[in-house]
Amino acid sequence: MPARPVTARHFVRLKLRVIGNNFRGQGWRIAMFVAGILVGLWFAAGGFLALAAPGFADEPRYALLTAAFGGGILVLGWLLLPLVFFGVDETLDPARFALLPLTRRTLVTGLFAAALVSVPVVTVLIALGGLVVTAVALGGWPAGLVAAIGAVGGLLLCVAASRAVTSAFATMLRSRRVKDLAAVLLAVVAALLGPLQILVLAAAREADWDRLTGVARVVGWTPFGAPWTVGVDVAEGRGWAVPVKLLITAVTIGLLLFWWSRSLESAMVGAETGTPAKERRGPAGGAVGQLFPRVLGWAGRDRFGALVARECRYWWRDARRRANLITVAVVGVFVPVMVNIGGTGFTVGPAGEGFPGTGEPSPVLLSLSMLFVGVLAAVTLANQFGFDGSAYAANVVAGVSGRLELGARMAAFSVYVVPMLGVVSVLIAVVLGRPGWVGVAAGALLASYGAGLAINSFMSVLGAYSLPETSNPFAMNTGAGVARSFLTLLSMLGSAAAGMPLVVAAALLGEAWLWLALPLGAAYGTGAALLGSYLAGDVLDRRAPELLATVTPRR
Repeated sequence: MPARPVTARHFVRLKLRVIGNNFRGQGWRIAMFVAGILVGLWFAAGGFLALAAPGFADEPRYALLTAAFGGGILVLGWLLLPLVFFGVDETLDPARFALLPLTRRTLVTGLFAAALVSVPVVTVLIALGGLVVTAVALGGWPAGLVAAIGAVGGLLLCVAASRAVTSAFATMLRSRRVKDLAAVLLAVVAALLGPLQILVLAAAREADWDRLTGVARVVGWTPFGAPWTVGVDVAEGRGWAVPVKLLITAVTIGLLLFWWSRSLESAMVGAETGTPAKERRGPAGGAVGQLFPRVLGWAGRDRFGALVARECRYWWRDARRRANLITVAVVGVFVPVMVNIGGTGFTVGPAGEGFPGTGEPSPVLLSLSMLFVGVLAAVTLANQFGFDGSAYAANVVAGVSGRLELGARMAAFSVYVVPMLGVVSVLIAVVLGRPGWVGVAAGALLASYGAGLAINSFMSVLGAYSLPETSNPFAMNTGAGVARSFLTLLSMLGSAAAGMPLVVAAALLGEAWLWLALPLGAAYGTGAALLGSYLAGDVLDRRAPELLATVTPRR
């Protein structure tokens, strides 16, 4: 009996089966999945109303502006947000298909079809119904039908772009020569989303609508706007533009899938480009000495030092962790600069107090913006045991105490982050033209970072979740993306609340804060981190077996 050919339908059924198996006996996963559906429906309703509103306005140009710019932002979001916050769903790990006799075309088509079975895709599809409503209101049912076709094509474009970029970026991160350059470039682009949003909102107040309409028409002929504006074209009598724009969309999707297929094959076999590393003599001290990097010369050759050395090597060599470090470094520079030199700043009063006004920076506002950066730096540890997965069993079997475990992980992470925070402090002070405020920035950063370490120690023990066993640093299991979103939000709110006393002190101390910020911030952050490791360590001692079961990927 001849074997039946494998089609995309089999991949979809396999994904649904894997999702069902992952939910079996995991009540928290089911709860997170349901919560994600509810949140997705809420966003879908908001997006639907925003995209449908221009159809009932007196000015038809609003429909073009909304379709072109809104659709372009949607494509950018699908391109960049998985690299920074949410990751991509890899319930079907491509590496598990490496030994099967599947053609590249079959594999890409099947994984692409499986990627369409997700809550974000359904959410965006519902929201895009607003474009159809707008097209019907302006041009009747023919325009609505064309808008629906364009919306489906645009959604396929978003998913293809997301998978192609994350797969290619994951491959780049495995290359020792291009990993840092590629990561920095993409992280810079992703970090610019927030500043660009601020600039767009500020420019909208004094916008030249005629010029914006011209820009929207140009965007409509690019892959960022072509699928979203076809309904408006029909409504305005430009039916000839529809097949051309749909062709642009189809060609772009094809190119993205081809790009994905090239990087996907490398991801399946775990290949790494580049020449073999040159042999070099390790540091003196035998096997134990070679375990410790040079930056850990201060660490004792004991259990604590060994744990710190191991974590340091993990943060440097693991692509998933390294991507988080680069994101923190880039966002840590852009956010404070935009907040402090934006149009919503504070003037500096005679005693150093901040008053609303001219947009001139103040120590209070600087401390507040640094609070966000410190919290963002520490939130990476909210699921630190998820990075280990089943490898955490070695520490459980060895009987490593919770306080020692968390303290060593904090120290290893701080080896990279604390110098990074120092560089951010200097850069911000130079950019603002206030070199004397380096201590203010550094103190606020250390305080918020230490408070974030304390909060995230508890979050990593109580709210851990498993990550897929894949070489893609942005891969997430189904349901884990929702868990990561809630966990990140809760962690950031708790860390910000824990760091707020330093902002209050900045407002109360006035000019004295310029001198006291660094020592008080360093003391506050260090004390908070030590207290967090002490208290969360006791919780870890009681929950170590349950934590291991939680972070171990289910096959």
